[in-house]
This record gives sequence, structure tokens and C-alpha cells, in this order.
Amino acid sequence: MHDTEFIQFFDGATEPRHELLGGKCASLVTMTAAGMRVPPGFAVTTALYDAFVAHSGLDAEIGRQLADLDPDDVTGVDTVSQRIRDAICAREIPAELRERVLTAYADLQARFDGDVPVAVRSSATAEDLPDASFAGQQDTYLGLRGAETVLEHVRRCWASLYTSRAILYRLRNGIPDEGLSMAVAVQKMVNSAVAGVAITMNPANGDRSKITIDASYGVGEMVVSGQVTPDNTVLDKVTLSVVSETVGDKHAELVPDPATGTLVERDVDPARRARRCLDRDAVAAVAAMAKRAEKHYRCPQDVEWAVDADLPDGENVLLLQSRPETVHSSRTATPSSRGSAAATGSGGTGLTSLTSALTGGLRRG
Repeated sequence: MHDTEFIQFFDGATEPRHELLGGKCASLVTMTAAGMRVPPGFAVTTALYDAFVAHSGLDAEIGRQLADLDPDDVTGVDTVSQRIRDAICAREIPAELRERVLTAYADLQARFDGDVPVAVRSSATAEDLPDASFAGQQDTYLGLRGAETVLEHVRRCWASLYTSRAILYRLRNGIPDEGLSMAVAVQKMVNSAVAGVAITMNPANGDRSKITIDASYGVGEMVVSGQVTPDNTVLDKVTLSVVSETVGDKHAELVPDPATGTLVERDVDPARRARRCLDRDAVAAVAAMAKRAEKHYRCPQDVEWAVDADLPDGENVLLLQSRPETVHSSRTATPSSRGSAAATGSGGTGLTSLTSALTGGLRRG
């Protein structure tokens, strides 16, 4: 049992409080509650960061360092930034707070048959201020293993609140440092057996009574980039019955190589090419998830998803990103905007795309 003031699992049925979870983590909790299964994980909340800063005396030290900074003195800002980040990374996390993170990490790992790598991702409370996007100004660390490594990178995420770029951004936009805080997401890296795209319409003709799914083996990059011919299934949006399907060639797949830390491309043997890569239950699960995303965001969605080989059937179809469909929606009054999903609850999922943080974080070999 976790004290949700300091640790919140995404599927813990807790209220998604932005001030406690930051933008990304609040979005992950919201989507899970709406029936969209995301890669499992937990948030180290802003309350834990605040307790760490207060206990270590860093709050006063940071305040002194930031006082009277000149936004035009980039060298001075760089110097202060380095001092603050070094101080955060050098401080020990108090034992009680350490134990809360270590226990949550152990509980997350206990969901799987063996040790799995995780991503550690910052989730700042200031990320989503109107007209003051902090996108890309905090950190993400991928493919991490081991509790101590995770703790180290949680501290690095905290420290990223005070990069030179972030300090200058706040100075130049009149955003106060008082009350600034950081939550951190610790999230399973996806071991993608099958992946692809689901669109909550038929993109061939704009028919919104249909859901269209493209699927292929391995990481979804090859589907998104058009490098393989995927399986294509069109379903009725109401009944989720199959209207039509085509088995694609699926001649290659991108898979992780744990020994080298890369994504490697390999040929798919003829027998696997000739059969559908998703069974009927998985097709229905992908379609149902896409339908929930459309209901939640209230416009047609372009959903990236994956089947995680480390998770049991019924829990292994994961949403990686959902964003407004643009091609046909832009021809109507439906608002749309393609691009990186923002963790605001108003358009994207707050998740990075298939080809980056949780499946493609390994570099391609």
C-alpha cells in the first residue's frame, strides 16, 4: 500500500491532481481511468520532491543562487545552473523518501516475470502553462535497470528544472521560481511484439462509422514510416465486427537487442508473413482502446499502440500516443492539430510517439 501523497501508480484509481503529478503523469492517470491502458508505471510526486528539497536545505540555497539573475548574462546563468544541478544530484534522498521510491519500483517489477527496463521521465508542474510551453526542457532517461540507477535518474530529472535553458525561459517569460516543483514518471519500457496504428475512421474515404487498424511485427516504426506493408483491418465502430481485412507482407521487423542496446532489423520468415499478426481478441482490444480515445478527446483519433510481450493477455495492448486525425478531419469543422502530444488533457496523450521514448528509445543498429 502506497502513501499516494508521495507515490501514485497510474492505475491506482487516484485523482489526477496536476499540482501533485505534473502534466505528463496527470495525463497518464487520466487516460488509465478512462480505460486507455498505458505502459505501466508510477509517479514520484511533487510532494516527495518538495520534501527532499526542504529536508536538504536546498530551497534556501536555490533561492540565493537565483536571486538577481540577469537573463542577458548567459554565462552567469550557466554557472548558477551548474551549481544548482550539482547540489541536487549530490544530496542524499532521506531514507524514508528513498524507501518509498524503492518499494514502488519493486512493486512495479513484481508485475513481470523478470527484471524489465524502465524509462524515467520528468513531469513538471509548469510544463503546460498557457503560452509558456516547457516542451523538451526537462529530461527523459531510457532503458534503465536497477533501483539505485532509477533513484539516480529521478534526481537528474529534478535537477533538470534548473538547466540554463529552463532558468532563462522562466526569467524571460516572467514565470516565478517560487513553488516550482517536479514530479517524475517511472514507466516500463515497452517490449513490442506487434505494433501499429489505429484510426477512428476509414482514412480512404473519411467514413467515421469505421475504425481502421494497421499492424505489423516488432516496434511500430516500420508501420509509421511505411517501410512494411502491414495487415489492414477495417471494423464497424459500433459492433467492432470486422468489415474487411488484408494480410500484408510484413517482410521485416525492428526488435530490441539487449546485448547491444540497439534496435535491429531482421527478416520475418514466410510462415509469419502469411498469417495475421494480431488475433481477433487483440484486434478488438485495439479497436476498443481507439474508440475510448476518441470518446475521451471528442474528435477522431490517430492512435499508436503496441502489444507488450512482457504482459499477460488481456493486459498487453498498450496505448503509446493518441492525437487528432488530421487528413479528413481538417476538411470538416472538427478541430485538429498534428504533432507531439501535449500532456494537457485537451489534445494528445502526454505520451511520446512510438518511435521514441518507450519503444524506440534504443538506438537503431
